[in-house]
Amino acid sequence: MTSFNVISDSLSSDNFPNGFTPNPARHRTQRQVGCSAGARAGRQYDLRQNDLLTMSPRLWFIECPTMSPLSADTVNDLLRTTARSFYLTLRVLPGAVRQQIGLAYLLARTTDTIADTEIIPLAQRLQALELLRARFLGSPAGPVDFRDLAEHQGSPAEKILLEKAGASLALLATLSAADLQLVREVLVTITSGQELDLRRFAGAGAGKIAALKTADELEDYTYRVAGCVGEFWTKLCRAHLFPRAELDEAQLVADGIRFGRGLQLVNILRDLPADLKNGRCYLPADRLAAAGLAPETLLSAGNAGNFLPLYHGYLDEAEAHLAAGWRYTNTLPFSQCRVRLACAWPVLLGARTIQKLRGADPAALQLRVKVSRQEVHGVLLRSLASYPLPCLWRRQFPSAGKLLHQA
Repeated sequence: MTSFNVISDSLSSDNFPNGFTPNPARHRTQRQVGCSAGARAGRQYDLRQNDLLTMSPRLWFIECPTMSPLSADTVNDLLRTTARSFYLTLRVLPGAVRQQIGLAYLLARTTDTIADTEIIPLAQRLQALELLRARFLGSPAGPVDFRDLAEHQGSPAEKILLEKAGASLALLATLSAADLQLVREVLVTITSGQELDLRRFAGAGAGKIAALKTADELEDYTYRVAGCVGEFWTKLCRAHLFPRAELDEAQLVADGIRFGRGLQLVNILRDLPADLKNGRCYLPADRLAAAGLAPETLLSAGNAGNFLPLYHGYLDEAEAHLAAGWRYTNTLPFSQCRVRLACAWPVLLGARTIQKLRGADPAALQLRVKVSRQEVHGVLLRSLASYPLPCLWRRQFPSAGKLLHQA
């Protein structure tokens, strides 16, 4: 799992209590979005910030001479069925940034789906990713036709996602020049991480486990597939939502990167058994060797004495990154309630996942630790209830100050 989808799988729209729809702000603003280059000249649409992802089909309707329009219903269905945990974040985000982040997610999920389709030969997947990277950069690198890849998808949503890749790419033309540059940068970085991952684990399998070599490789990987998303998110929200706010921008970007890296590291630690079965070990070989461990026997009961201290060290690192994410969340202007909630939920659920992982032995890790639906509801409701009271709000991540001091 890479890129935007680094939040616990427990956090999804299906986990809302009946009738619960986050809507912390009732104010409405309007903006005009023109059509793409292929659209009818002069047509503009009035969009309301509070329509969330049930907005009028006019938002995502693109007319191009070479493809069918991509309607709002199609886009929203794709986001709801493929975004899973990230869909909640999209629902709560302000309208000024929702379209850009939603589109970046769809395209990143498209590349992720291609990279993960193991039944397709490696060379073909790499070629498809290279084609998409070129198109992200604006190069007319040939038609985007992934119907052959789509036929191998078990998920109907991912099948449609690949079939509509060309139409999704056309939506880039709706973005401003500044937003387009940010979206391009994050997608190219994510794609580079996916390509590196495919090459690194080429030929790996249950009987032949490959591991990252060094801590630097792990840091590079978590930046490429998640840290860069924090950087993108920060720059986009800064430009559209609080451009005049007085804050340390360099520190905010750095914390945004750590935020993303922390979420990805939580996923790596949670998914360790499944990755090992697929021949992938994201814990660096040099650290394993120093602890007297090897990827092939990492989770053996007899190695628990060596494995658990190493594993808990990585949990400490992930928690420190999430503490930076909590600092990031609280650095954002208090008036940006939607963005702060969208950041707080993955931080708090990631921290809860870490708590569960700390209490698991190698055998329990095989069952894949998850935050329960009840716990998700509790995090959502407590965050909403405590938001007007900063002291209570900050206590939701009580160890943040201590962890940041240690980091």
